[in-house]
Amino acid sequence: MMLRIERVLNAEKLEKIRAILDGAEWVDGNETSGHQSRNAKRNRQVKQGTEAGQRAGQIVIEALGQAGDFVAAALPLKVFPPLFNRYAEDEAFGAHVDNSIRRLAGSDFRIRSDLSATLFLADPASYDGGELVVEDLFGEHQVKLSAGDLVLYPASSVHRVMPVTRGERTACFFWLQSMVRDDSAREHLYRLDRTVRLLSTERGASDSAVLELTNLYHNLMRRWADA
Repeated sequence: MMLRIERVLNAEKLEKIRAILDGAEWVDGNETSGHQSRNAKRNRQVKQGTEAGQRAGQIVIEALGQAGDFVAAALPLKVFPPLFNRYAEDEAFGAHVDNSIRRLAGSDFRIRSDLSATLFLADPASYDGGELVVEDLFGEHQVKLSAGDLVLYPASSVHRVMPVTRGERTACFFWLQSMVRDDSAREHLYRLDRTVRLLSTERGASDSAVLELTNLYHNLMRRWADA
């Protein structure tokens, strides 16, 4: 399941992150590349482990916790500390697959990468190109969102970033391990959660159908989730 989540970052948080990144130390993006993607990647990243990256990442983490659709769709168990990248003219990231296990350098923290996320930080009118292209059984999907919007997609997907031909594309990206490993099970739970919320608004939380569907949701979570 691919999902667009709008307004994860409001204007105030966007400006705070942009100000932090303007003063950050940027390095070759291959600092965090796996073996397969190293030859496909041409971009820059905020140096991992720096104060600037941690400050900006904390703003993102706090915003994710307040984004109801993100929590409902991802059912996050562990989130890899957010990273930040920038593509200037002629920079791109060719077709690649994210590593199945992501380890945080210098620590024993690691996750199984169930989902990948890109949080757009640049106004789409400020650059040309730079679309995220995600492949699945239905073909290719091009994604270029408003600043503050996020796209969530299976980490198992082959994906790429098209060359930037004008301006700069700045984004936050990260991976997460979900409480529910299976993508189709997560999608069923997300659809059920949305239905419960809609019916609760229409009929009230004490309605018998709402209670029954809520019970079903939590029993499926007990069956499928690792916590």
